[in-house]
Amino acid sequence: MRNFISAIQFITILPVGRTGTFNPPKMIPYFPLVGLALGGLTAVFDMVAVKLWSKPVASLLDVIFLALLTGAFHIDGLGDTADGLLGQRSKEKTLDIMKDSRLGTMGLVAIVFGLSIKWAGITGLDAHRSVWLVLVPAYARCGMLFGMRLLDYGRPTGGTGLEFFREKLGISAFWGLFVMVACSVLLGRQSLGLNLGFGGITAVIIWYYKRRIGCITGDMLGAMTEITEAGLFLLASIGGTI
Repeated sequence: MRNFISAIQFITILPVGRTGTFNPPKMIPYFPLVGLALGGLTAVFDMVAVKLWSKPVASLLDVIFLALLTGAFHIDGLGDTADGLLGQRSKEKTLDIMKDSRLGTMGLVAIVFGLSIKWAGITGLDAHRSVWLVLVPAYARCGMLFGMRLLDYGRPTGGTGLEFFREKLGISAFWGLFVMVACSVLLGRQSLGLNLGFGGITAVIIWYYKRRIGCITGDMLGAMTEITEAGLFLLASIGGTI
């Protein structure tokens, strides 16, 4: 429970008290459960919002609510990653740009596009709307585990994400993903689309990261979360359902 609370404190602003511990290797497996908690809160918020506003307005409020719960933590990573990766620069220059706290044009465009896609996807949800709102944030945070497992950290001499890469992530750390796959049966036949979509989006992101600079950073993990989340919501809304 202590490591779960630490994971909540790390990637959300939820007031869950203090544990006095910071053990990244033991926190990582709980990231999907933190996503499940974020999704659950968003689903409850959405059930209230759709009774007060139209679905497009409620969906916009859902996006804002989810961003607030995380303190825009992953959104910041998306902006920094876009500024660094979207250009023909060397690995060293790319990493330097991502470390810069200032937001550039590509970062702003990526954030606007990402949030817009997320809003459009949530607006288009019909069948199992609440279940999608619960599961997608959880799956998005499962993706980070694959990034940590399959790619080396890009700042071996320092960086906020270094502690999460000191130990090779074992297969046993992926138990949270298996929990999410089990929960996805609530979607019936749509669960196949969710799992295939997650696998495809995750594979493409990791392939791009590896091809582009051959490593990953904390910002890139955040970008991975935002892209996966937006992509899954968009896929879920195809024709009102996958």
